[in-house]
Amino acid sequence: MSDLTFEIQRNPNPKPDAEREAILENPVFGANLTDHQVVVTWEKDKGWHSAQVVPYGPILMDPSAAVLHYGQEIFEGIKAYRHADGSIWTFRPTANAERLQRSARRMALPEVPVEVFVESLRKLIEVDHAWVPQPVNEKTLYFRPFEIAAENFLGVRAAHRAEYRVIASPVGPYFTGGVKPVSIWIALDSARAGRHGTGEAKTGGNYAASLQAQNEGYENGCSQVMFLDAESATYIEELGGMNLFFVYSDGHVATPALDGTILHGITRDSVVTLLRDRGHEVQERKITLDEVRDGVKHGHITEIFACGTAAVITPIGQLKSRVETIGDADPAPGELTVSLREELTGIQYGTVEDRHNWMVKLR
Repeated sequence: MSDLTFEIQRNPNPKPDAEREAILENPVFGANLTDHQVVVTWEKDKGWHSAQVVPYGPILMDPSAAVLHYGQEIFEGIKAYRHADGSIWTFRPTANAERLQRSARRMALPEVPVEVFVESLRKLIEVDHAWVPQPVNEKTLYFRPFEIAAENFLGVRAAHRAEYRVIASPVGPYFTGGVKPVSIWIALDSARAGRHGTGEAKTGGNYAASLQAQNEGYENGCSQVMFLDAESATYIEELGGMNLFFVYSDGHVATPALDGTILHGITRDSVVTLLRDRGHEVQERKITLDEVRDGVKHGHITEIFACGTAAVITPIGQLKSRVETIGDADPAPGELTVSLREELTGIQYGTVEDRHNWMVKLR
């Protein structure tokens, strides 16, 4: 157990109540940040120390800071939900903490103890609880915990100093068009991650690698990009920021296996559990683009959806590339997709029974 104690320095100039409430009325993902941030420092000879909640503001960084040159950084995404009684909860924070630790190991960063991760969320909510929106229209407070190599050193080795920080932003639905199917661009000319690479770490380089294809997708009317395996461009992996599920006419559901190149999505894992609770067979396996093309064409695949912390569960209508279009232009959201989405968000907002004890109270 960590013996870190968080010191709190309150912001002397917080956002005025009226300005904050105006932001909460119509929050835009990542556009506005709360009044405070968490900072915890790690040094090779001291370990983790100096845990603080401080006013939100810029990071003072030397131009030689290791993160700027070698990309040694990781992050997480997790939300705070206000329930009808005013209490504030989060969803499976231990799973996020453990994933951050796995990412740290892959990127040669120090591991943040699980209890420090969870306490950092609790301490930020202690001072910024007014930033958690009322539970309407899927509004939440989105936490962005992250860790960076903060040593001023240009040599190529793991940094001897790191910082763990948490910032937060009030958000509404990730896709603003409501629960309707989105179109997905198939990346044929770029890969997100390769075998033995950093694909299952939540590190910025993976997302940077997806942006060129994402821009291509935007130009073709698509909301996200689907990547294929780097070796053969045969097997479906994941979207730029979400995991994929395919619902079959016989009732089973398939999702790409976690083979080292795919992020271990916490929403993905939760969806697998909810499906099995309902009696569905869930197959975690290799899925080819050919299988999906034929399955959609012949009606064997009846629904496709993506899932992730930011967008929860999102139905997919079409898969498009420069050579083909798979699926209908404007289908209705799938019945199972919508039902799972309602169950998961109900658990998160406290209106559906939390059978698996996923929710953790922050305040």
